[in-house]
Amino acid sequence: MKPVFLYAGQGSQQVGMGQDFYEKYDTYRDFVDSIKLDFDHKKLMNEGPIETLSLTEYTQPCMSIFAAGITMLLMEAGVKPEAAVGLSLGEYGALFAAGVFEAKDYVAMTAYRGREMAKAAEGLECTMSAILGVSMEDVTTACKDYQGQGYVTVANYNCPGQYVICGDEEAVADTEARLKTMGAKRCVRLNVSGPFHTKFMAQAGDRLGEYLHNINFQTPNIPVALNVTGDFKAEDTNLKESLIQQIQSSVHLEDDLRAILGKGYRDFIEIGPGNVVSGFLKKTARDCGVEVNVTTINTVDDFIKIVGE
Repeated sequence: MKPVFLYAGQGSQQVGMGQDFYEKYDTYRDFVDSIKLDFDHKKLMNEGPIETLSLTEYTQPCMSIFAAGITMLLMEAGVKPEAAVGLSLGEYGALFAAGVFEAKDYVAMTAYRGREMAKAAEGLECTMSAILGVSMEDVTTACKDYQGQGYVTVANYNCPGQYVICGDEEAVADTEARLKTMGAKRCVRLNVSGPFHTKFMAQAGDRLGEYLHNINFQTPNIPVALNVTGDFKAEDTNLKESLIQQIQSSVHLEDDLRAILGKGYRDFIEIGPGNVVSGFLKKTARDCGVEVNVTTINTVDDFIKIVGE
């Protein structure tokens, strides 16, 4: 089995994620125990509370620990990816699966990323809204054509008919109203801790660039689709620059998924927690008129179904 590995983004975190793996598998347990952070990651992952786990400075390293541990277990069992893609934070998981950096560097850089994104969001009053039922072109046009005093942009292109806009309250509200006249079925306000993937994260991007300068990156050993371009990494792409831009610009996941499907990949494993990316993939596949086989890993039972006892 040589599937594409999918990696979840922030928002999929769950209290208890990985606890059953910690109890059953030495590889996972040894890795978790080896991680040193400025908070008790094991207690937070296992006991919560979810309100603390959902703060970006804690979410990002905790989800990365889970994703790295599961990835190592899969590869140990002989299940290796043919390609990889992740949503926002999940892109770091995809790059880890491709051998770009070591597991401890993966966790450390996402912990740093989380802290800097939290700092950049301090004091900002911004709104995010999921726009359902309109085309990519319509939501892009509505944001670009906004003529008010505020700022609004598309933060996430998730899948056909589901896009996230972000900006000042008035600008978002006006854009929601326009999109409803263009056929949007619903506009759902999101409870997020910052205006991620917008210009408001420029400070975090600059700081991340300084940090990444000292991390050793290898050339990916499998194809990886990148959020910034919505396509597979080109030979001349600077991955560090791509990650810097990713914080402060739109995530083109739908285009990533279309690129992957266009190359004929049909078998997928989502390394969660959760199944958000799987849902986006299935919607994109339906729009492309193709069938996919998708498995998600949240628990040991899910893992055993793939690799056996």
